[in-house]
Amino acid sequence: MAARPMPDSESLPPPDSFARRVRRLAGQYFNGEEKRKARLLAAGLLALTLLQIGIQVRFNVWNRDFFNALEQRDRPAFFGQMGLFVGLTLASMATAVFQLYVRQLLQLHWREWLVFRLQHRWLEGGRHYQLGFLDGAADNPDQRISENTRWATAMAVELAIGLITSALMLVSFVGILWTLSGPLHVALGGTEFDIPGYMVFAALLYAGIGSFLTWRIGRPMVQANVRRNEAESDHRFALVRIRESGEGVALIRGEADEERGLRQAFLHVADVMRDLMLSERRLMWLTSAYGMLLTVFPVLVASPRYFSGAITLGVLMQISSAFGQVTTSLNWFVDNFPRIADWRSHVERVAELEDTLEAELLTEAGEGIRIEEGAEPDGREVLAFRDLQIAQSDGSSLIAEANAEIAAGERVLIVGESGTGKSTLFRAIAGLWPWGGGEIRIPPREAMSFMPQRPYLPLGTLAGALAYPQPADRFPAEAQAAALTRCGLKHLVPRLAETERWDRILSLGEQQRLAFARLLLHRPRWVFLDEATAALDEENQDTMMRLFREELEGTALVSIGHRPGLDVYHDRTLSLVRGADGAKLTARRRRDRRQPEGARDMAGQGGLRRLLRGARG
Repeated sequence: MAARPMPDSESLPPPDSFARRVRRLAGQYFNGEEKRKARLLAAGLLALTLLQIGIQVRFNVWNRDFFNALEQRDRPAFFGQMGLFVGLTLASMATAVFQLYVRQLLQLHWREWLVFRLQHRWLEGGRHYQLGFLDGAADNPDQRISENTRWATAMAVELAIGLITSALMLVSFVGILWTLSGPLHVALGGTEFDIPGYMVFAALLYAGIGSFLTWRIGRPMVQANVRRNEAESDHRFALVRIRESGEGVALIRGEADEERGLRQAFLHVADVMRDLMLSERRLMWLTSAYGMLLTVFPVLVASPRYFSGAITLGVLMQISSAFGQVTTSLNWFVDNFPRIADWRSHVERVAELEDTLEAELLTEAGEGIRIEEGAEPDGREVLAFRDLQIAQSDGSSLIAEANAEIAAGERVLIVGESGTGKSTLFRAIAGLWPWGGGEIRIPPREAMSFMPQRPYLPLGTLAGALAYPQPADRFPAEAQAAALTRCGLKHLVPRLAETERWDRILSLGEQQRLAFARLLLHRPRWVFLDEATAALDEENQDTMMRLFREELEGTALVSIGHRPGLDVYHDRTLSLVRGADGAKLTARRRRDRRQPEGARDMAGQGGLRRLLRGARG
């Protein structure tokens, strides 16, 4: 079977239209496992919105009665309307506060659901690692999960409520405006006719012209916002990368080059922002003129009927208020176009991440490396490579042929020239590298532990880093102290409860010894070392490797290493030999287990082993 290349951008599903992406984002939330709470919050928010609209309709009637009382100099009616105004204001305030509270709950719950969902799918099965090899995959997933989800959900709720409110306000006030405006008598030449409810048509014409001009002027803002999000995330990634690689940059005095790179990254942000600001300025000319004209336009259009005595001042003010509500509803698109453009950019980035997470890394069922987990049919627990091939990014074969079997409790060293695929073979065993062909039979995953050259130390206490990935309270303090002491880290025992960036405080050698102490706590049946002693001197390397004889006797060991003397800790050696069509895995020799020459005995090791076991119990 030929080794299969890594996927390219064709493996990604084709992008949906923006409307379909919005429906997918909302549908998965309101119809998923959290649908009960989601729908309850949405229903409560809608009910409060309806109540607020009812109060606004009553305000419109109050507007008529108040100005009529003012025009008629009716003191009792005037103060009566002032009392009603206070009551309506208090009701509107209370409704607005509760509406804000429910809206915030819905926004937070939606974002929480989306973040947890994306985080789970991103981390599941090492996908966060595999996506680094997928051409066209969504960049900066951290920024998409932490920031874009916030705006995608929060603005979705706000825009949806705004649109619903505008639609309901339009329905509520268009009838009022139609009734109050009455017919407009028009005489053109010898033809005379009446236009019923003419103020409604005036509102439609006013809003239609504004919406069209807004769309034409503001259309470039959509892509400008998308480019801005991408540029901002690239600049932030560059900053984080320097922070995480600060020692390497400082040691080689690379600050000047890094500053040039950061400068270019932010200049890209500035260029995109200038385009966006230009679009916003153009749109501001329109929206400013549009808003100012709205204050006088309805009065101007309705003034003929007022001067003719057909309507009172109160009705004129009521018409103006209703016209404002209708045009505001119709102008929802005009008023919110910049926010819609910004929101769309966030939705697109979240949807792109979802598309990437849904991508089939292997496009056809059955392709790639098959991982068979568990014991053999005869009950033996083994690690076996059967007709295994591993591909690299260009589709060429990295490992052309690997057939080998490692039994439980066996110690095997894998060697080979740099670039022959030793570390990639470990990734395949771990299930992180599916690209290739053949089969790998692995022990149960919970029985396996992988130790890379640079151990991973999570944020938190030293005890948490030592017990990782289990919680620290899983292991008694005595066992943690004994494990550190056994690995030459007794000076760290008093600091087990401290919270620090341990990956920066500890030297690489200390981090590697901490990883071996972690083994003493977890005691896996299978351990895979990938240059896990590269930072240790020979004496410390001997001390760590003797753990497999003195503390972890029954543990199978599979190692990658180049340093002299490692083979004495292994039963046999497998060699990856470079060939024209890829490396081949061959058995080189077998050794008997023996104490390495020059290794020192350590007093009390058996007692320490019993202490560790007793503490675990």
